[in-house]
Amino acid sequence: MADKLGSIFTIKLGVHRVLVVSSSEMAKECLTTNDRVFASRPKAMATELMGYNYATFGLAPYGPYWRQIRRIIVLELSSHHRLQTLAHIRVSEVKSSIIDIYRSWERNKGSYERVMVDMKQWFGNIIVNMVVRMMFGNHFKPGEQNRDQFQNAINRFVELMGVFVPADATPWLRWLDIGGYEKKMKKTAIETDSLLSGWLEDQKEKMNSTLDESGDQVVFMAAFLSRVKEEVKEELYGFSTDEIVKATCLLSTRGTFDVILPCNVCSSYRHDDGDSNMGLVLKKAQQELENHVGRDRKVEESDMSNLVYLEAIIKETMRLYPAAPLSLPHESTEDCIVGGYTIPKGTRLLGRHFELMPFGSGRRVCLGSSFALEVVQLIPASIIHGFEFQHPSNEQIVMTESSGLVNHIASPLELLVAPRLSPHVYGFLT
Repeated sequence: MADKLGSIFTIKLGVHRVLVVSSSEMAKECLTTNDRVFASRPKAMATELMGYNYATFGLAPYGPYWRQIRRIIVLELSSHHRLQTLAHIRVSEVKSSIIDIYRSWERNKGSYERVMVDMKQWFGNIIVNMVVRMMFGNHFKPGEQNRDQFQNAINRFVELMGVFVPADATPWLRWLDIGGYEKKMKKTAIETDSLLSGWLEDQKEKMNSTLDESGDQVVFMAAFLSRVKEEVKEELYGFSTDEIVKATCLLSTRGTFDVILPCNVCSSYRHDDGDSNMGLVLKKAQQELENHVGRDRKVEESDMSNLVYLEAIIKETMRLYPAAPLSLPHESTEDCIVGGYTIPKGTRLLGRHFELMPFGSGRRVCLGSSFALEVVQLIPASIIHGFEFQHPSNEQIVMTESSGLVNHIASPLELLVAPRLSPHVYGFLT
């Protein structure tokens, strides 16, 4: 439709008017010039049922509640101090996951000297472990049932947040529950609330014993809870303290980087130059790592500023495979002018080329972008530095994406893997 109608047009989705923009100029007008106007979010059944009745910060309407919670999150999640406080968790989880691959190779290698690893699952596990430790202080062990339960519940949450619900477009259809979405959402809400409530009660008991040297709470849930208790003396806009904490932590557990990570390896591998083992891009990234890191030590966060080619791969990956390709929907709170057209109050905004802004823009920009970029560089740098990859059939990797609030590679990402460094770099004696 954009190819036919141009970079700005409106359509009707049920009873709602939707503005569709598909150029950087139109996106800039909406999210810079008219940033305040388009700073709100439309109401949706998923946010109501699974987001604690719009208490979820990222999906809450623009207003006093959103502004106050945003200020607390900026202090407790996206500040430089918080990123530094959590750095040891990022580093230790990457180290542990790299060792897991090496051990798997050592146990299962045959005469071929390579082992099959589902990199999609590997990336998923490292992200879950990292996020859970930073958010809740827990660490899942391999094969632990609670990790699978948590991961499945969050995956269902993300999937249901991104589905098209007929009742959202035409509210009087809600009683029919077409597609059974309301039933599924209520069930998922119970599952996620049960997990979050358990962690919240644990943090309430541990709050006096989880301080770092400066006296700060190390775990985000505890730090956020403390801050909310200090600044919110009674129910805030109809939400209890527990609801605010759980709603905020729920959405924060899914960063935008979990989709980008496997895509980095895929994108590097897919640019084939005739070599059946790996693509030219991956070779160049590994050569840059050897130039600046060498083969006698692991990659460290301090190396990231020197890895300009890897940074370029990451940026291109975010452009080609955005975590949220249409961004989260915006809604205008008053009449405005975009591209010379009058856009009425209550118009919803979608974009066709929002992949150029992977973390959004304006007031509703993703507050976890700094945290995401820290992780999205260290993990691919470590895995590309430490291992060689080969596709079992020497064919290009299929990058078909699944549906949901954020995109995932739909099929498994199974690659043949072999270490490329000395055993002592992985933590093993020769």
